[in-house]
Amino acid sequence: MNQLQKKTFILDTNVILHDSSCITHFQEHDIVIPITVLEELDQFKKGNQMLNYHAREFARLLDSLSANKLFNGGVEIGANKGRVSIKLEFPLHPDLQNHFPAASKPDHQILNIGYHLSKEHPERKYILVTKDINLRMKAKAVGLMAEDYTTDHVKDVNHLYSGRRIVDLNGQGSELIERLYRSQEEGVSVDQFALEPQPTANEYMIIRNGRQSALAYYDGHDRSVHTVQKNTVYGITPRNAEQCFAVHALNRMDVPLASLTGKAGTGKTLLALAAALEQRNLYRQIMLARPIVPLSNKDIGYLPGDIQSKLNPYMQPLYDNLSVIRNQFPENSDMNNRLDRMLEEKKLIIEPLAYIRGRSLVKIFMIVDEAQNLTPHEVKTIITRAGENAKIVFTGDIYQIDHPYLDSQSNGLSYLIEKMQGQSLYAHVNLEKGERSELSMLASELL
Repeated sequence: MNQLQKKTFILDTNVILHDSSCITHFQEHDIVIPITVLEELDQFKKGNQMLNYHAREFARLLDSLSANKLFNGGVEIGANKGRVSIKLEFPLHPDLQNHFPAASKPDHQILNIGYHLSKEHPERKYILVTKDINLRMKAKAVGLMAEDYTTDHVKDVNHLYSGRRIVDLNGQGSELIERLYRSQEEGVSVDQFALEPQPTANEYMIIRNGRQSALAYYDGHDRSVHTVQKNTVYGITPRNAEQCFAVHALNRMDVPLASLTGKAGTGKTLLALAAALEQRNLYRQIMLARPIVPLSNKDIGYLPGDIQSKLNPYMQPLYDNLSVIRNQFPENSDMNNRLDRMLEEKKLIIEPLAYIRGRSLVKIFMIVDEAQNLTPHEVKTIITRAGENAKIVFTGDIYQIDHPYLDSQSNGLSYLIEKMQGQSLYAHVNLEKGERSELSMLASELL
């Protein structure tokens, strides 16, 4: 490759904490790690969070590349890859002194290193890669190219797989719908429907023919379409077609991975919890987990009380869903007494996601709530821990993200849907209709 075409990417700390293997994804281009980034990573090495894992893994990766050469021209990352090097700090460049007087600020140190390199080697193209929007704007303001880390971005979130389609037979399918209801076990060959494009495995359908209609799904194994029944799970009855599809996906033992998306009030977590409780005898434990992502710039340490008191506000939405299920039955009913026993015996646990990492997910029904606040790597880590007879369900709203460095394109839930669609072990349903209240839906749409 011509030297003029070759790029050098300067990585910010948040890129590495997002994906510790990031340096392997820049093809033949070179990479610079500012010494400031290593200093920041050092603060994240201890702990059990995914950020701590990425900090440690990246340090091991650099060390394996022969650390003593990283400060002397760099070292090759691998075959057909570029070189990675570590750059020490420079005195604040005169061009930046009036604009960024806080030279000790890590962001400004990283920006200064990138700016120095771009001025010393104008023949090369230097690009700062950061997930911090403000830092990207600062870099562009001083003439340094900057971009987001997009390796694991979803291409077009507006056309993300919804898990269902509407099939209109235009008044010509009365016999087909009748056959569907008569042949619930064997189904009807997908070829009879002349669908375009062809459905993917476990895709759901609302089939219409004038006043006739049927809810169905496509079985990729035998290439047939089967009806979907409206089933009540632990006192919760689906109220619309998408909720029927969701319950069906949650109840299928042959589909160990499922995801439910939708706005607040569409019933994602409630249906997942109710379905898990309905199948309690098939699993040795039900786990409900969610990532801890503060809604403000203050982290969990600012909250009063012991660790449990600090965590309770984050776990409360899960307990709220459990209360909705409880309210379907009389106070001292067998169903509610069973819930109490499950909680006491830890057959049903509600915990932060960080507490669940490292456990063996064998014969476990695991619900990961607010999964849009996970990175693609975190989602992958959770799924790869699945053992025999486990089921993992991710729920969330890809447009309501609290994580400072994730958006609708880069979060783990969107990534999961795009990469897993069409796999026979996976089902997805996007819930569109809110069932919480008319006011709740109005707020979701207008505010």
